[in-house]
Amino acid sequence: MSIHIEAEPGQIAETVLLPGDPLRAEYIAKKFLNHDGDPVLYNKRRNMLGYTGTDFRGRRISVQGSGMGMPSLGIYVHELIHSYGVKRIIRVGTCGAYDKSLKLGDIILVEKACRDEHLTMPGFSWRHVPSSSVSLLIAAARAASNHGIRPHEGRIHSTDVFYDPNETDLLDDMPRKWQCWAAQGVLGVEMESAELFERASRNGVEALSILAVSDRLFDFSTQMSAEDRVRSADITAQIALGI
Repeated sequence: MSIHIEAEPGQIAETVLLPGDPLRAEYIAKKFLNHDGDPVLYNKRRNMLGYTGTDFRGRRISVQGSGMGMPSLGIYVHELIHSYGVKRIIRVGTCGAYDKSLKLGDIILVEKACRDEHLTMPGFSWRHVPSSSVSLLIAAARAASNHGIRPHEGRIHSTDVFYDPNETDLLDDMPRKWQCWAAQGVLGVEMESAELFERASRNGVEALSILAVSDRLFDFSTQMSAEDRVRSADITAQIALGI
């Protein structure tokens, strides 16, 4: 056992899907990892649920909730790698869109994660932009195509802050700093991928983020419904399992 995961040795597969929401982990496990009996619940410590099961190709796959934000994700990624020998981690989540061409439900395969947080900064300048694994990125694009999905590929912004007290009135326009990210070709914003890519790179582990657009930062009148967020988990999980 590790501090935050109560699995026994061998209970976690080498490939882990990593949604932020532990209930989303349960949903994915029970829907997609039930091809050889029910998935096994290996972690319920702090209600951060983790399961291992068998996918449609007969592979052992685990799915583990990470919580929100890079500090929480960093704990689970560290323990998955160092205590359980995980070799590849695929974040399946959502993001807000900066790019005005993005629609609700569009899929982003993340190449790089720009950031303005401080967790991954020691030893690097702010210009350091951690990257996903090229092999996983190529495989995910192929898997998306097999499902008839045309994903966007590019950079996203990972941040520590969800509610920013310094931002301007969202009803007027995008905050100026968001416009700067968008002007640099950054597709959207979330709170986890930079830490995932950083820890994976430092430990020789493959990592990727597959994100569904749940909000449009330039138009808060349109957001995904709860039902659509569940359907987006179906899509991101199917792509991840098609790799």
